[in-house]
Amino acid sequence: MSNTVQQPSLDSKRLDPGSNTSNGKPANHSGELPAAARSSRPGHRRSVSAGAPLIYSGGATLLPSGNICPSGKILKPALPSRGPNRTDVLGSGTVNYGRGSIMRGSSGINPVPAGASPLTVKRAMNGSDPEEVKRVGNELYRSGNFAEALALYDRAVAISPGNAACRSNRAAALTALGRLGEAARECHEAVKLDPAYARAHKRLASLYLRFGQVENSRRHLCLSGLQEDQSEEQKVLLLEKHLNRCADARKIDDWKRALRESEAAIAVGADFSPQIVACKAEAYLKMHQLEDAESSLSNIPKLEGCPTACSQTKFFGMVGEAYVPFVSAQVEMALGRFENAVAAAEKASLLDFGGNVEVARIVNVVKMVARARSRGNDLFSSGKFSEACSAYGEGLKYDGSNYVLYCNRAICWSKLGLWEQSVQDCNQALNIQPNYTKALFRRAASNTKLERWQEVVKDYRALKRELPNDYEVAESLHQAQLALDKSRQVVYSTKFGVEVEEISALDKFKAAIASAGVSVVYFKEASNELCEEISPFINTLCVRYPSIKFIKVDVEECLAVAKSENIRSVPTFKIYKNGEKVKEMIRPTHLLLEDSVRKSSSL
Repeated sequence: MSNTVQQPSLDSKRLDPGSNTSNGKPANHSGELPAAARSSRPGHRRSVSAGAPLIYSGGATLLPSGNICPSGKILKPALPSRGPNRTDVLGSGTVNYGRGSIMRGSSGINPVPAGASPLTVKRAMNGSDPEEVKRVGNELYRSGNFAEALALYDRAVAISPGNAACRSNRAAALTALGRLGEAARECHEAVKLDPAYARAHKRLASLYLRFGQVENSRRHLCLSGLQEDQSEEQKVLLLEKHLNRCADARKIDDWKRALRESEAAIAVGADFSPQIVACKAEAYLKMHQLEDAESSLSNIPKLEGCPTACSQTKFFGMVGEAYVPFVSAQVEMALGRFENAVAAAEKASLLDFGGNVEVARIVNVVKMVARARSRGNDLFSSGKFSEACSAYGEGLKYDGSNYVLYCNRAICWSKLGLWEQSVQDCNQALNIQPNYTKALFRRAASNTKLERWQEVVKDYRALKRELPNDYEVAESLHQAQLALDKSRQVVYSTKFGVEVEEISALDKFKAAIASAGVSVVYFKEASNELCEEISPFINTLCVRYPSIKFIKVDVEECLAVAKSENIRSVPTFKIYKNGEKVKEMIRPTHLLLEDSVRKSSSL
């Protein structure tokens, strides 16, 4: 079966639409290429397609019945012409010229139709008759040679810049080449030359639908007067519905729905809308799917050469042209490319001359976060780690989802020996960006200091998946696995579950603290809520620090020990080294207690 090349139909309007033919009758104002009309069966009315032309004889533009313009006025009907029976839907690209199938050669070379030989094309390019140049261009267009057709339309426009049909045909060729912004501009030029030019309005309506611009599409669809086929109007209504739902979803931060409605809008026909693709990127960003957000931004269509009416359309309350850099600024900041983020934010502000609140807020946030990050980096380079922590923290006040700032602060905590805070900030970074290798390295290093070997092994395994050929990662994983195995042997040898020794006699207590090594004594009461809360953590510390002896004393059951040690409040902890008390803590936090235990183990 042959493949039919389906492209928008062309216009062959004469240079002077108002001129008379040789028989004294007005020329066909539609500019359609001549084609044999299909005969109608008796008793049946001839159907007119959505792409059929109107015949104008001057005066006011008439539209089909039921056509409601944006103003709401219902215009009177006009009779359609008996033009060739063909369809022309630019948005979907369906065309039937009634001239049989046009084959694309399997070798990639399109067949040249009769009358468009290389010599004919050369003559047309050097000719001065715009009608002949356009005719040859039409032949090339039908055969799928769009670039060659465009060159001839360029020539025709150069010879006769006031010919609306040449402009419109040029728009068709540009559309086929994917240069939709320029195509829209040519259609605008065509309707400036001839405001009643139905085909150019129809093309603009289809182009604006692909750009996701409802009002512009609806306006030109109304002006085209070619609404016997309601499919384009239905597409506009569906697009409007999906965009309204998307806007509502954004307002309540329902980003899954915003993504779904954006994809539905594209499926309706808005497949060349930078704003709708940017909306997908924004939804992915808010759901912390940064790779998808970045990928969406890289695939945003380029509307180069668009007319002013296209760029100034509103989108989510801001100038449409500003929405793309508005989203880009947020994605760049989330990815840690702060200079790019500032540049994109400033561009959004410049384009949004209406002063949208969202744009103004993002500009401020991006600049403050970039400034905090820069200041933090400078302080870190100067060895002022505590001040650098504060600087990165200031940036996180403006953007609490910035995993780069969390990781930077985690490094500062580790430089200060605050391993637990370092782990916590790494956790935050990895919750946002699960495979962030810098955060995995930093967390593994901090957990190594805390001797949490199981967590260390887990992180190095994740790094091994991300960096399979990294020798240092493989070696670190091996060492962590050895340390984990060793710690498990120690735990099992101390009969895991009863490693905290409970003492209820004063003499046994004195003998225990006088023994060699480090002893941590936990004074508690069974009925005390704070003791109930911290007791499981003591068991955890026993596993993490197997070289330290842990002792617990219930002060209600052993009053002699409580009196001897002058215990007035619980939970109280005392640390002994070779019989000498080195530290006492009353109601410590988990962090303080573990930090003290760890330091005691290295005494």
